[in-house]
Amino acid sequence: MAVLGMDLGGTKLAYAVFTEDGTLIRKNTLSLDKRKGTEVGRLISTNISDIISSSSGEGFKIGSIGISVPGISHAGTGKVWAPNIPGWEDYPLLEEAVSVSGGIPVVIESDRACYIMGEVWQGNAKNCKDAIFLSVGTGIGAGILVNGEILRGSHDVAGSIGWMALNRPFIDDYIACGCFEYYASGAGIASNAKRMIKQGRGYNGVLKNILSENITSYEVFSAYDNGDPVASAVISQCIEFWAMAVANLISLFNPQKIIMGGGVFGPAVSLIPRIREEASRWAQPVSINQVSIEQSALAGDAGVIGAAYMALKKIII
Repeated sequence: MAVLGMDLGGTKLAYAVFTEDGTLIRKNTLSLDKRKGTEVGRLISTNISDIISSSSGEGFKIGSIGISVPGISHAGTGKVWAPNIPGWEDYPLLEEAVSVSGGIPVVIESDRACYIMGEVWQGNAKNCKDAIFLSVGTGIGAGILVNGEILRGSHDVAGSIGWMALNRPFIDDYIACGCFEYYASGAGIASNAKRMIKQGRGYNGVLKNILSENITSYEVFSAYDNGDPVASAVISQCIEFWAMAVANLISLFNPQKIIMGGGVFGPAVSLIPRIREEASRWAQPVSINQVSIEQSALAGDAGVIGAAYMALKKIII
């Protein structure tokens, strides 16, 4: 028996097949190639059908399917809200996947839920019942594990911490992405660097020689490593925001571990000791001394591994 995990992102679809003990059988990543709406759904359903059809010839049988989506998975309806995929405001993904699964059960979860479950199965949250995956990439989200169960909230939106209020006063720029994400996501890092360059008179650092539209968080981190003053200011600000968020999560949930992951962690992994130091100033003093703050062990594979584990749990249940 094997399980199929699929991880849908804004630009790609990754899938992997695992045995019940977590051994990888096969893995692949496909570009979305600017697909949208039903085209993305068709890419998922076609690959489900192809993998099921080819599985017996490859010596395994798919027993369950898990799909990670970049947004909200509504458990009651099987529909998905994924803002990075045009036409997925209320997309019937479960219905489409079940139509080709041949009776094989399908479970759909948010990417943040899959990230923490991937770490529980094969990463740095093994044996944890209370842990949080803080994902910092283009956006920011948190997969929250409480007493061994994913915290979903009354309408499946729990963990949307990009909207955590960490600064005042409120400005209209927070509406689209939230305060925390505005300052400390991958997109926020790039946009804040651009603003500082535009406002800074006499700036002559590394980033000045890069076209504004080409500045990403990657260029900012590279400039930070080279002592660029704008990059240093941006990243120092991020450390403060990441630390405040970590402190709030620790004070609210008293987790065993907080796992830092996503594309930004990555290059920001070396900053974890500074984040912990700053978080210690803000967090509940007993809880901060009990928690471990670690990088993800699974990097870009956390979502697909977590989706497969959610599928496995459906078999076990």
